[in-house]
Amino acid sequence: MGVFRTKQEIHFLEIGTDDNHVHFLVQSVPTYSPTKIVTVIKSIIAREVFRENAEVKEKLWGGEFWTDGYFVNTVSKFGDENTISKYVREQGVEKEYTILHKAVQLALF
Repeated sequence: MGVFRTKQEIHFLEIGTDDNHVHFLVQSVPTYSPTKIVTVIKSIIAREVFRENAEVKEKLWGGEFWTDGYFVNTVSKFGDENTISKYVREQGVEKEYTILHKAVQLALF
């Protein structure tokens, strides 16, 4: 499976789901704030879901695909990619977590 990428330099390293959440482990350029990354991801996914399945928008309250909330953590000296990936997987009941996509972290240099 290839790396999922956007034109905005956001690379999906892992995509997973549990009972009622979706989890993304992404890598992006340092000039993008976490808020911008979340906004871009939510916008692209909602647009594509509505384009492929127009009836979904009609069934949603106010046509909103996403809630306003999200959680962001960044890789630093306190947590690497593996630490954050493990944290995400353990948010739901582990047996319910399903990895839909997995890629290796891109090298910076």
